[in-house]
Amino acid sequence: MHTFEPWTGAAAVARLWRTQSCGANRPWQLRWQPVCASTELGMSAWLQQQPLSANQPRALFADRQTHGRGQLGRIWQAPIGGVWISAAFPWSQANRSAGILGLAVAVALAERLERRGVPVSIKWPNDLMVGERKLAGLLPRLVHRGSSVRLARIGLGLNVCNRVPREGIALLELLRPGQCNPLNWTAEVLWALDRAIALVVRADWVCSQAKSRLWARQVRDPNTGDLWEVIGFGLDGSLELCQGSQTTTWTRWS
Repeated sequence: MHTFEPWTGAAAVARLWRTQSCGANRPWQLRWQPVCASTELGMSAWLQQQPLSANQPRALFADRQTHGRGQLGRIWQAPIGGVWISAAFPWSQANRSAGILGLAVAVALAERLERRGVPVSIKWPNDLMVGERKLAGLLPRLVHRGSSVRLARIGLGLNVCNRVPREGIALLELLRPGQCNPLNWTAEVLWALDRAIALVVRADWVCSQAKSRLWARQVRDPNTGDLWEVIGFGLDGSLELCQGSQTTTWTRWS
């Protein structure tokens, strides 16, 4: 694995990654910043300065973000103590959507959390929950050049031992302090991202695993207030719903 700034957090994460990757040899490029406005903005600048190489994913993580953004441009609080990471990787799955990538990442990260005994569930389209409180959020997207997909990107935040708003929860409330090292969890997230890249070709399996971890079996239409039953997921990561004999599909990511 190639790392940048070898005496900073990138080197520590690389060592942990090698320990946890069970021989996987995907050549991740890593960069770390102590503080940045947004890892997504930092990744965009990195990609502009140095275009992505074939078969070489990269990840940028920061100790703290000052202007992190979540779904629909909402502010994502990202103080010291959490995992704030953006990743970009080649995307050869022309028939796969950002939605299935998001589900694959959610499932893969849920697996890592469950190994530590964290009772996590998936709130479609982009949250990992513990009970009624948000533990992690993710934002997937595909970057196009003309009609072709150029690469895939995902931004992810995981609360570890950082301050959280009332509706949030951190791992420090669920695990022993010794299990809440942000660098360790950065490596765990990297492992989950690597697994998700491999999982997108198994869309049916990803959908079944996501369904088994659903946070709620009913959702309310934000525009009409109507309540819909969740049937499951489409192979593009869309949410399939019914209301009596009526069916519909919600798709959040393009």
